[in-house]
Amino acid sequence: MPPPDGCSINAAPSDESKDSEPLIENHGVPPRCCSARFNLAILMFFGFCVVYGLRVNLSVAMVAMVNSTEPEPAGNASVFHACPMPSGRDDTNNTFQQPKGTPQYPWDSETQGWLLGAFFFGYLCTQIPGGYLAGHYGGSLFLGLGVLGTAVLTLFTPLAAQWGSYWLFALRALEGFGEGVTYPAMMAMWARWAPPLERSRLMTLAGSGGNFGAFLALPLTGYICQTLGWPTVFYLCGGAGCLWAVFWFMFVSDDPRTHRRISEEERDYIINSIGPQGTGHGWSIPVVSMLLSVPLWAIIITQMCSNWAYYTLLTSLPTYMDTILHFDLQSNGFLSALPYLGAWLVSTLSGVVADALIERRVFSITTVRKIFTTTGLMLPAAFLVAVGYSGCSHVLTVTFLTLSSTVGGSSAAGVYMNQIDIAPRYAGFLLGITNTFGTIPGVVAPIVTGYFTENHTLAGWRKVFWVAAGINIGGALVFLIFSSGKIQPWAETEEEKTETERRRSSSLSDHS
Repeated sequence: MPPPDGCSINAAPSDESKDSEPLIENHGVPPRCCSARFNLAILMFFGFCVVYGLRVNLSVAMVAMVNSTEPEPAGNASVFHACPMPSGRDDTNNTFQQPKGTPQYPWDSETQGWLLGAFFFGYLCTQIPGGYLAGHYGGSLFLGLGVLGTAVLTLFTPLAAQWGSYWLFALRALEGFGEGVTYPAMMAMWARWAPPLERSRLMTLAGSGGNFGAFLALPLTGYICQTLGWPTVFYLCGGAGCLWAVFWFMFVSDDPRTHRRISEEERDYIINSIGPQGTGHGWSIPVVSMLLSVPLWAIIITQMCSNWAYYTLLTSLPTYMDTILHFDLQSNGFLSALPYLGAWLVSTLSGVVADALIERRVFSITTVRKIFTTTGLMLPAAFLVAVGYSGCSHVLTVTFLTLSSTVGGSSAAGVYMNQIDIAPRYAGFLLGITNTFGTIPGVVAPIVTGYFTENHTLAGWRKVFWVAAGINIGGALVFLIFSSGKIQPWAETEEEKTETERRRSSSLSDHS
């Protein structure tokens, strides 16, 4: 319900307390369990499970799709192994057994890097327009069609690979084009659905589906490749996306006002707690003010830095497990998935803790976002450096990689939801902007990794981990210094601006 003075909890602070953040009250909260907003989070969770399954399946399948992840030796030169081959596996046993007739392709390390990065070329193109349109019309249609379109295209992956690497590159770029609208659409929906005191837990629950999807997809992809052949991976992932879309379009609504099964109590609670910010932003947006906003640029830079390490592991970890540590394909998928299990657990927990800290006024919104972001970038950087010096130790490498991604999950309650703090009405559009910049590492990191690791040496991979760690630390420092959790003046509605003027006039009258 609204605070006693009649202002929504998203209202901008008055001039009397410029350095304070909006007053947040918590009156008459309807049950969360089985509520419409919680059900929305669960559906989004499974949606992003599918999204990340569609995104990462190629990372593991690539190991099975190529004849060898080793470069062809020149002349009579022998292939150099950074780490000794395990007993029972040697140079002649460097391919994976596939069902009879399963095709394989002679793609070198550089080609694989381009194919793994192809998705993000398309992903870059639809972030901003997707966020803009979702903020105006509502996000359910764009999120649903984004997943469905990507799923349908995934079904054609084996055919594109058969036609050649250029066709596969184009198909993956098209998949990214379709999937680019999903996260901005999610943010636009939560701007209308998530009460401020529940933003962290609802959004981290929904978004953690990405980590859980990666956790499931990586080992399952390895198992399916060995038992049914790599083409089956893309048929199953594509089918799962189509099935999810059916449930999404049946049960989801853009706005609590139009939801068919929401209780009146819950609808009023959501609408009143969000206030004027829970409406579409119309066609006009303050682009110039956004470009000059320091807190927004802090989010952009920090997401770019954080995503470099994330996408490096997401796209290249299976290759590292194969070419350096020589895990078999099934073990490769399982061990590559462990970091995402930890990240899923920590990101979900961090949302609950962040909401509790804000609700009990232990820290301000700004401080909470900085704590979780700094923790989620600094600690993973240290563990990434440790990976580079773990040598050929399987136990240490897997342990440090898992710890790095696990503690990195805490940033889900930090920078990754800061857009909705500073401008709820424009959250979808802002996420489109920040995710566009944040996707650049998804394009560049696999290519850089391919160049660094062309000879598959430990020294080359050590450079990969050092670069990722250094970029992480830089992002943490930027966010620590320049970020904010306050609604920015350019994001206020006309109603809020009028209220601010009324308070200012009242304050001047009291002091005259």
